[in-house]
Amino acid sequence: MASIGRRQFTGVLAAAALAAPVLGDSPDVLRADDSGKKKPIRIGQIGVGHSHATKLAVYRQSPDYEVVGIAEPDPELRKRAAAISPYRDLPWLTRDQLLNVSGLQAVLVETRVPDLLTAAEACIAAGKHVHLDKPAGESLPPFRRILEAAARQKLLVQMGYMFRYNPAVVLLREFLKKGYLGKPFEVHAVMSKVVPPVDRRRMAWSRGGMMLELGSHLIDLVVGLLGKPCQIHSFAEHVSPTDDGLLDNMLAVLRYPKTLASVKSSALEVEGFERRHLVVCGTEGTFHIQPLDNPSARVALAKAQGGYRKGYQDVRFGKYERYVADAADMARILRGEKQADFSYEHDLAVQETLLKASGLPCD
Repeated sequence: MASIGRRQFTGVLAAAALAAPVLGDSPDVLRADDSGKKKPIRIGQIGVGHSHATKLAVYRQSPDYEVVGIAEPDPELRKRAAAISPYRDLPWLTRDQLLNVSGLQAVLVETRVPDLLTAAEACIAAGKHVHLDKPAGESLPPFRRILEAAARQKLLVQMGYMFRYNPAVVLLREFLKKGYLGKPFEVHAVMSKVVPPVDRRRMAWSRGGMMLELGSHLIDLVVGLLGKPCQIHSFAEHVSPTDDGLLDNMLAVLRYPKTLASVKSSALEVEGFERRHLVVCGTEGTFHIQPLDNPSARVALAKAQGGYRKGYQDVRFGKYERYVADAADMARILRGEKQADFSYEHDLAVQETLLKASGLPCD
């Protein structure tokens, strides 16, 4: 597939972002049956090697989708997966068989991380919409090529960053949009946990360490809130006595005009899930989400705003289940009911920022 220049690519993405990605050659996805009920979207999954691959259960439970099968070339992975509920009783196919299932419209790409982009590119080449788990590889050009092809075909590439539809994050975006926090000048984000030895060995393949593995979710949030930084400083250490080479203690500082953001990720923090947080400090208020996985927010305002009082207050949210909102949003986009909230340009900016924050080259 030929690659277009960066300036031309930006134009392609900008033009494509103006319209919601909809199926060009399968208009029946937008039709309802005789009872007025929406037809389920036919979706499959490539790979079970990603740590988030069991999200397939969300799609199996959703009335928006019909899961048609799974492709996994590794026999050992396939054997283990077939015995657990997210995959039980589904057809196991080759990748080519899956991509040629009649009426297939979208694919979840959940391979081992080094294989994500190869599988995603095959899906886009076959004219399928993609939910692509993170991170989008260790090199920018292959991901740029995938986005180029998706933009030309008006195909959705939905990244699997798991906090995009977190209700506390959604509310934070609303606060910023309405100016309740004033001008942001400081952002802190932390996402860590204790990673057991077997998983440390799996993660050590990457020179991007824990920033690429876990910090990617935070980079997506920060770029979504502040845009692409003008400078990035990356710091990485291996501090565990385990001699596996994993960069397990990482920090990135993202610099914006009059705003600094710090992103921290480690593989060593005891009870790290409880301290995962995102804090935005602005000239008119502070919004502190902690923990991210079971969100609650502590908000301070310089003056009453939109039903929220001056000073500190706690905001509670209902139970948050990962990927349910992502799946619902994809269905609405594919049916032409809305535009995508995250553009090709955003995802490219996230990947470029992530690579630099992980100490990796972009070319």
